Amino acid sequence: MTSPSSPPDRDKVVSKLTPWLRQELKIRTAQLRVDIQDAVHQGIADWSSLASAPAPVDTSGAESFSTWLPAGQWDAFRADAKHRGVSLIQGLAQSVQLWLEKNPAPSVQRPSVVRRIVVCNQKGGVGKTAITAGTGEALAEDPNTLHPVRIARQLALQNEDDPAVDREDLPGLGLRVLLVDFDPQGHLTKQLGHDPLPIGGDSLTRHMAGEGSGPLQDLVVSIEDERFGDRLHLLPSCTDAFLLDVRLSTVRAREAALERALAPLESEYDVILVDCPPSLGLSMDAAIYYGRRRPAEQPGASGALIVVQAEDSSADAYDLLTSQINDLRDDLSLDIDYLGLVVNLYDGRRGFIATSSLQAWMDIKDPRVVAIVPDLKEQREAVRVKQPLFVYAPKGDQAVVLRALAREIS
Repeated sequence: MTSPSSPPDRDKVVSKLTPWLRQELKIRTAQLRVDIQDAVHQGIADWSSLASAPAPVDTSGAESFSTWLPAGQWDAFRADAKHRGVSLIQGLAQSVQLWLEKNPAPSVQRPSVVRRIVVCNQKGGVGKTAITAGTGEALAEDPNTLHPVRIARQLALQNEDDPAVDREDLPGLGLRVLLVDFDPQGHLTKQLGHDPLPIGGDSLTRHMAGEGSGPLQDLVVSIEDERFGDRLHLLPSCTDAFLLDVRLSTVRAREAALERALAPLESEYDVILVDCPPSLGLSMDAAIYYGRRRPAEQPGASGALIVVQAEDSSADAYDLLTSQINDLRDDLSLDIDYLGLVVNLYDGRRGFIATSSLQAWMDIKDPRVVAIVPDLKEQREAVRVKQPLFVYAPKGDQAVVLRALAREIS
């Protein structure tokens, strides 16, 4: 039947489809960026062109399902189903199943060079750790499951009721991610429910100083949850990193120390995120150097992701950090890309200082603001119970925004 508000030359049809087929259809069309109505149209067309009906599909528990089809297709399909002696519900299930078989899920696109994201700011307390963890979690989510992502027509702080903001269910990115806790305080390690490495044992610091006692891979732990599969791993911190700058002062080519240490792990991952300490010392030089653009790597694939807050002290710290990055660029002739600014823990209710500071960040065009993450209780609660944010509150506003950030910098 045709609805007055139907798309041109299409009829609205109502039948029934099993929940599992409906869910698979929804996921696959999202993965392939295809409209559901186009998928059903093609499935029915392919089904009708078969010499005979395929094997029956279990339709128990079928529920109401509606879509839009080209004018006349449903009537022709009804006639074909009657001729083949199958019900409309069975014929539709076979058509959807046929489309799924002909259109398999795409494989995850893996970078030819491991991407290295250095999450940094000289100022402490801006939430670098939360952004590192959340971005990594978003990058590693199950590609065969849909997750809510916040989509805005233009980047600005918006209310949930703002028509310029929408939530779209999209498949996870399914990348293999390593989170590196490069901060001796170990907040990333503790937030994700693990213990820092013991003093006196093997650690990233020892490997950077050329004193590792075993493979660095042996120190890596998995972040266990079905939404991540075995794709999200953590290299825990050790408090010996407080002495890293002193130890690096005696290391030859110290800027490359982090790269030398992590090189044996790189083939196992698509993305490595480094949670940096609030420091401008030699360890920060090593982190920035690690994020430089490598030969044959596309601009913007790796680089510095700078986390700030909408207040004045963040601006002062930002100036110090960018000066250090620019000095390294000039002194060592490096290509170091900015991946963007993340304005974290934003709350417009704090008044003029917050809103005017946000505008000042938005006015910077290089690097530009790539995400505005609200200050909400979910992150603090996740930290308290030592769970990843995407496990504790996967549909919360912070997770939804961080998924958009992961796609913005992918």
